[in-house]
Amino acid sequence: MTLCPPDRTTTRPRLQRPHSPPDGPRRRFRIAGADLSASVAVFLIALPLSLGIALATGAPLQAGLVAAAVGGIVAGRLGGSPLQVSGPAAGLTVVTAELIQRYGWRTTCAITVLAGLAQIGLAALRVARSALVVSPAIVHGMLAGIGVTIALAQLHIVLGGTPQSSAVDNALGLPAQLAHTSAAALVVSALTVGLLLIWPRLPGRTGRLLRAVPAALVAVAAATAVAALTGLAVPRVDLPSWSSHALPGLPEGPFLGIAAGVLTITLVTSVQSLLSAVAVDKLVAKRAADTGTAATPRSRLDRELAGQGAANVVSGALGGLPVAGVAVRSVANVSAGAVSRNSSILHGVWIVLAALLLVPLLDLIPLSALAALVMVIGIQMVSITHIRTVTRHREVLVYVVTLAGVVFVGILEGVALGIAVAVGVALNRLTRTRITREERDGRQLVHIRGQLTFLAVPRLSRALHQIPAGADVVVELDGSFMDHAAHETLHDWQAAHLSRGGTVETTGPSGGRIPDSGHAVRATDGSGDAAGTAGRHSCCGPWTPWRNHQCGEQKPPPSPDGVEGADEAGATRHRLASGIGAFQRDTAPLVRDELARLAREGQRPSQLFLTCADSRLVTSMITSSGPGDLFTVRNVGNLVPLPGEESGDDSVAAAIEYAVEVLRVESITICGHSGCGAMQALLNSGPDDPSTPLRRWLRHGRPSLTRMASRRHAWARISGRLPADAVEQLCLTNVVQQLEHLRAYESVARRLAEGTLTLHGMYFHVGEAQAYLLAGTDEVHSYDDVFNHVPPSSGRTAPGAEALEIARAS
Repeated sequence: MTLCPPDRTTTRPRLQRPHSPPDGPRRRFRIAGADLSASVAVFLIALPLSLGIALATGAPLQAGLVAAAVGGIVAGRLGGSPLQVSGPAAGLTVVTAELIQRYGWRTTCAITVLAGLAQIGLAALRVARSALVVSPAIVHGMLAGIGVTIALAQLHIVLGGTPQSSAVDNALGLPAQLAHTSAAALVVSALTVGLLLIWPRLPGRTGRLLRAVPAALVAVAAATAVAALTGLAVPRVDLPSWSSHALPGLPEGPFLGIAAGVLTITLVTSVQSLLSAVAVDKLVAKRAADTGTAATPRSRLDRELAGQGAANVVSGALGGLPVAGVAVRSVANVSAGAVSRNSSILHGVWIVLAALLLVPLLDLIPLSALAALVMVIGIQMVSITHIRTVTRHREVLVYVVTLAGVVFVGILEGVALGIAVAVGVALNRLTRTRITREERDGRQLVHIRGQLTFLAVPRLSRALHQIPAGADVVVELDGSFMDHAAHETLHDWQAAHLSRGGTVETTGPSGGRIPDSGHAVRATDGSGDAAGTAGRHSCCGPWTPWRNHQCGEQKPPPSPDGVEGADEAGATRHRLASGIGAFQRDTAPLVRDELARLAREGQRPSQLFLTCADSRLVTSMITSSGPGDLFTVRNVGNLVPLPGEESGDDSVAAAIEYAVEVLRVESITICGHSGCGAMQALLNSGPDDPSTPLRRWLRHGRPSLTRMASRRHAWARISGRLPADAVEQLCLTNVVQQLEHLRAYESVARRLAEGTLTLHGMYFHVGEAQAYLLAGTDEVHSYDDVFNHVPPSSGRTAPGAEALEIARAS
């Protein structure tokens, strides 16, 4: 019986619950203790940094506090990255300082407002993710150039002087500044830098406790205390009255200059914020894997861009600096254990209170201490890790040109130069193709290194046509791209060479065979006939071993009596025979050794995987597993009958007993999926329905219906959202309920008590090709009914149960 999706109008109203929490007392707004402590930690970092960045730009010092408060409250509330913390960023120091020198502070505030509006417009166009297309070498080079410019400027204040208007002037003026160094400023700066470098490296248990206090706060506080106690004559912070705080005015200056300023602020704030959001996602996923806690939802980049735009509009309107996502504060927020956006909002509230209540204390801070803090941050922006990364990917030239352009010309110009060089490097790589031919062990070896494009077709054709007719040929492709012209040239020669009695084998750089994609080669299927191209489609690329996959309607092969088109049974037999032949030809040689080992040693799967019989669920694909990894049980609806209720069908119970007692699997996973026909049939079932084998089997799913309708159980959520409809709600609830059934088996309960078995719940969304894991522990009735998104793994994963764990940890 086929379980087809029913018409939505046939779903019984009594089973469709509204997609909102059940009736009852409303949840009060509560702040988690982790958010409260994290907000304090971020506040202690943000306060001195905000003042230091404002000092470095030449803006009123209150502007840094305004930007920090607005970034925390507005961007924290409206942004799409819950754990990212926004505020004045060191990456904006250079461009903001230039705008202030050129147009004045009030016009710079207006430019900030316009940049915020531009960000909101870009978010409405949903272009946030396209900002990530920029080469990392360009982004890292831009940030490094900004860091060099910041360090050169702040070095003058560290030495007791005043910075010049450009990085070049600051570098040329260093000798004169060194000759007129202020001893008091140098002492304060040296103390600040020393503490910034030493504090994070304090050893031992005491050091670990002390490191809980941010190094930036310790360094500035210590320098302030020393300067105050010793009476050092150094310039200090001077926060004027808020009543005299400058607000934005109408832009004054040339239109092109104002437009360039808006473009620069928009570019730098957007790229920095989006890259920081992506980095925060990785940190959160790693923390969730390390601690076993539920991960927060991934960043919504377009919403994050809109939130940053709103923050810039408000900050500029209130006389604050431009706002962007700040990596330093965001990392501190995640490390401090923040679990929601409340931590960022609270840190903004603390900034507001400090700006109103702690002005006398802030006025004691030496300017040289803040300058030393910002200088160290600028130096750290030239990351050794980034340099190693671009070196490994052969993009040092792009990095260096972008850095030099930002330092010597400007940010926009430097980025433009970096893009131009990156395009040139890409074109150079695309045109550099090395083709060699040699004879080895009686075979002709053609080695093609580099990208194979139409530009290399003449040399490729010349090398191929020098091969003798009838020779055995190995074509080794050592590249990642082949365009249509090169593919046609290689295919045409291959067909001609095969027709003259030769053989052709295409391999990768490691010698592994590359299966033919869409063109016949001289190979035979199980019957000895030439294998054609039936069933080989470009859309099947991600699963090339499935050579007989049917992507759409195909014309059946001619019947033996010559009549055009065979009957359906003949077409089915052809597809089956073709698939078997493709396996024997392409896959069997690759797995024969492993299967022979398994035949000798017997199966030792690490996991029992119980899932639905739906044809769209390919267990080996979604778990990255191979032969011998999974002991798989499939039935309609991924149901686990309670012990004693099998009514003559003991197949599932027998599989569980065999897997747990004989195979000694280490884990059991129950996997449901979206659009499950069994769950739809269960929703549509009624007491008067005729008793059929399917209806009798689905009675094992009725406890899931009861659980979904009960108000004693939490609503199942999927990656922070409610299910889309009643069917998805039941699919999710069914996984949780069947895990409870599983615990009722004596063998499972005993292994769980011994600590030698773990249970996992999993949900696979077919339309999204996305797996979700059930949050919770292995204790009875302790599941959270929350299915967490599993991010893509950064590398190859081990098969079976280990693949699930690694995927969750990546």
